[in-house]
Amino acid sequence: MRKIVRNALKEDLGKGDITTDSIVPPESQTLGIIFPKEDGVLCGVEIARIVFEEVDKNINFESKLKDGEEFAPGMTIATIIGPAGSCLKAERTALNFLQRLSGIATLTRKFVKTIGSRIKIMDTRKTTPGLRIIEKYAVKTGGGYNHRFGLYDMVLIKDNHIEIAGSITNAVNAVRKNSKKKKIFIEVEVKTINELKEAVDLKVDRVMLDNMNLEQIDQAIRIVRAASRKIEIEVSGGVNLDNIINYADLDIDFISIGALTHSAPAVDIALKMKPIGGC
Repeated sequence: MRKIVRNALKEDLGKGDITTDSIVPPESQTLGIIFPKEDGVLCGVEIARIVFEEVDKNINFESKLKDGEEFAPGMTIATIIGPAGSCLKAERTALNFLQRLSGIATLTRKFVKTIGSRIKIMDTRKTTPGLRIIEKYAVKTGGGYNHRFGLYDMVLIKDNHIEIAGSITNAVNAVRKNSKKKKIFIEVEVKTINELKEAVDLKVDRVMLDNMNLEQIDQAIRIVRAASRKIEIEVSGGVNLDNIINYADLDIDFISIGALTHSAPAVDIALKMKPIGGC
């Protein structure tokens, strides 16, 4: 976490804040209030604390809300007291993390509230390079679930794997043959009912119904459930806040939504400072 913060600060500060260093006397102290300008779900408050701490350990950061709590205009997320120059240098990086992560948590919470708790809302690997760990944390903060973290922790056979292998059967058999584990969890992405039938016959652990319409999904569910209750069903593609309610009564286990991380709008969060101590 600190490595991510340090990289972000290095990107912003570079060789130094030439504006602040020219204007603000070293002895100046400030009181700052971090507050939301719209409704949302908080995420990243401890990361914001680390930002201020990395810039100057003399900054006192006090959070008023915890990650996962909902906020509205008029509430205070956190307060800071410390050297004014240091607070100014940390301001934008701290707010960037708060706005980005709270945006992901807020969007995730909207999906979860709309669909209910029976079907799990999951993220994908469509994350900002270098920020996956905190963006997936934001999804969990919003009430969602994490899909695989990377290519190394779960087998997911997708369309290009199938194309290169020649068939779903070839791809699945290759994984089972070459895996060091006696039993390995395998998920297969399918785009047609025929592909689904092939995956089900191979007794894979999960099928991802990719960009199927509701009629196709209903047919796929019947095929899977008739074959085995052990095979999990994931729906992916084309699901948004306007249509997710149409999936609420389906007998599926997961809905994965790339937009949680690649298209979540940032929440408007601000920091207002004022001088203290007679400055």
